[in-house]
This record gives sequence, structure tokens and C-alpha cells, in this order.
Amino acid sequence: MTGELSLLLLTAVSVAFIHTLFGPDHYLPFIVMARAGKWSRVKTIWVTILCGIGHVGSSVVLGIVGIMFGVAIMHLQWIESFRGNFAGWFLIAFGLVYLVWGIRRALRNRPHHHVHVHPDGTFHTHEHTHQMEHLHVHEEEKESMTPWILFTIFVFGPCEPLIPILMYPAAKGHYGQVAAVSVIFGIITIATMLTVVLTSLFGLSLLPVGKLERYSHALAGLTVLACGLAIQFLHF
Repeated sequence: MTGELSLLLLTAVSVAFIHTLFGPDHYLPFIVMARAGKWSRVKTIWVTILCGIGHVGSSVVLGIVGIMFGVAIMHLQWIESFRGNFAGWFLIAFGLVYLVWGIRRALRNRPHHHVHVHPDGTFHTHEHTHQMEHLHVHEEEKESMTPWILFTIFVFGPCEPLIPILMYPAAKGHYGQVAAVSVIFGIITIATMLTVVLTSLFGLSLLPVGKLERYSHALAGLTVLACGLAIQFLHF
């Protein structure tokens, strides 16, 4: 391995790690959706991996197209900026819709009491919710669509720092280095996403939830909405 390639790969590792860690949109949606939807660990891992592949892969494809047709890096970054703008608004819309649905679900799932009187005159009360007992099929379908919506958002979400790293070896005709940088950047990005998601979910599982459990979907929607707003207006 040449010194130039070593430096290039080290740059890819560093940029991928920092870009992912300091971009809460890379992991917060998975944390809150997995928590609210009670996803299994396997489902959480696969959804995160697939979204990570879509996220990095779309920028790699764009970079390769730019290399093939000799598109200037400034034009590629403009396209990435456009994609990021679209993904930000998509995230805002999804978070808002999910928040409204979560609030509606929480209100319908309000606990209430029933009094049961026995023949001997004694009675007792019990608390229950109808929403959990009679969850409608169309609501289950909405929850099953969540991973695919996240995947779509992440496909449109750009990896702006990756493009310049790809274009440097491409300009010298070192296409093997382009492939190596793409693979390393993708592995580090996805590994960082998985580490933060799984560690956070483990920590949340240790916290007492209590009555907040009813609002888990609403809180998930609010978190996703906040991520979208932060991307769109604070440029996280």
C-alpha cells in the first residue's frame, strides 16, 4: 500500500466517522423508530445497514457518473446540495405526519377503568386500553412502511464529504483507489451508525418509561421532525 493510498484511506475513515457521529440524522431516526415500534435487534440492524448502504451508495453512484462524464466537482456538490434539501424536507414531512399519527394513537389509547360487580356484592376495577387490544390492520401497515420511508430518505440524503475524496484519485486515473475509498467510507459510516443506534437503545431499555410509553410514537415523530428542521435550517 502506497503512502498516498494510506493517507487517502485514513482521511476516508476520519471523515466518515466524524460526519456520521456529528450528524444526528444518521442515527436518531433509527433509535426512536426502533424504540417506538418495538423492533427486534435483528430488524434494527438490517434497517440501519440498508439505509446506510443507500445513503453512501447513492453518493458513490453520483461520483462515478461524474467521473465517467467529466463533471466538475462543483456541479456534483450542487447536485448533492439539491438532494440534501429534498431529503431534509422529506424528513420534516415524515416526522410531522408521524407526530400527528402518534398523538392520535396516544389519545385513542388513553387508559380507562371498568367496574365489575360480582354476585356476592363485591366489586373490583381494572384499567385497560382498547387501542392495544384492537390495533387496526391499517395502523400496522403504516408502521411496516416506516423502514422503507427511512430508506427512501437516506437514499436522497447526500454524503457531501465523500465526493471530494473520490474525485482526488479519480483525477489521477487511480480507479482502484476510488473503489477502496468508497468501501472504507461506507463501512465506517455504517459501523458508526450501528454502534450509536444499538448503544443508545440499550441505554434507553434501562430507563423506566411508565406512562410515557403511550406517547412513544408521538415522541419519535417529534424527534424525526426536529432532525429534519435541524438539517434544513441549521445545516447539521
